[in-house]
Amino acid sequence: MKAPIIIALIFVTFLIARGGLYVVNEAEQAIVTQFGKPVGDVVNRGLHFKLPFVQNVNRFEKRILKWDGDPNQIPTKDKKFIWIDTTARWRISDPLLFYTSVATERGAMGRLDDIIDSVVRDAVSNRLLVELVRGSDYIGQPDERFEVDGVAIPKDQLVGREEIMAGILKEAQSSTPEYGIELLDVQIKRINYVEQVRTRVYERMINERKKVAAQYRSEGEGEKAETLGKMQRELKEISSEAYRKALEIRGAADAEAASIYANAYNQDKDFYAFLRTLASYKKTINKNGRLVISTDSDYFKYLKSAK
Repeated sequence: MKAPIIIALIFVTFLIARGGLYVVNEAEQAIVTQFGKPVGDVVNRGLHFKLPFVQNVNRFEKRILKWDGDPNQIPTKDKKFIWIDTTARWRISDPLLFYTSVATERGAMGRLDDIIDSVVRDAVSNRLLVELVRGSDYIGQPDERFEVDGVAIPKDQLVGREEIMAGILKEAQSSTPEYGIELLDVQIKRINYVEQVRTRVYERMINERKKVAAQYRSEGEGEKAETLGKMQRELKEISSEAYRKALEIRGAADAEAASIYANAYNQDKDFYAFLRTLASYKKTINKNGRLVISTDSDYFKYLKSAK
């Protein structure tokens, strides 16, 4: 009779140990509930015991969790409709309060949807688009001008994206502790125009690029004309200088040739006169021409002596 009793005791002990012992790892925190109501304090890592079949262990993440909202279409203060895609990081700071308020991570996501979306919508609608996309260290152009409904906005009243996100985080953090949630960070993942506005923006960007391209082409044509004009001027200067030097060289050569001829002809003036007269005969007496001169003419004396 002892053996069956011992076996039964061992089996009951095994069931109690199996249903009563549980382990919480380093990335978890847990609370024990009895008939749906929390019992005791928060349970951290280690081996623990609970009443089997009566109490249940509810485990919650101890690590930082991610929240991603749905993209929302929101108008900015300067009446520009944009898509805002937001993300956040949070963790469970009070598991007991978390369990009694939202129960699960899915319930917490729903609460964060309401809180963060509302805060982001209010913040975006009260700011200009330029404030949402530029940083605090942005240095604008001197002639930049921003206005809403015809009223100019002073530049010193504009803030950067970092200040806006810090304000969103602070505002959203004030609503999460009541759910046992600590909100750690909120950031905008993406900002984009709605389709209709995006088309107009693309058209304006294209027109601006075309304007810049036309300006570059105009400046290039101006520089081209200036370069060609300079080249033509330099070419004319070079040609003129070359022509002047050629004339000087030709004149000097002609003068030197005339001097040589003069020196040569001065050595025998009669011979020079004879050559010049023969040259004139060649030019004045043609094949079928006639020359009428008197017999006492000097022009005829060489013909007379040729007989």
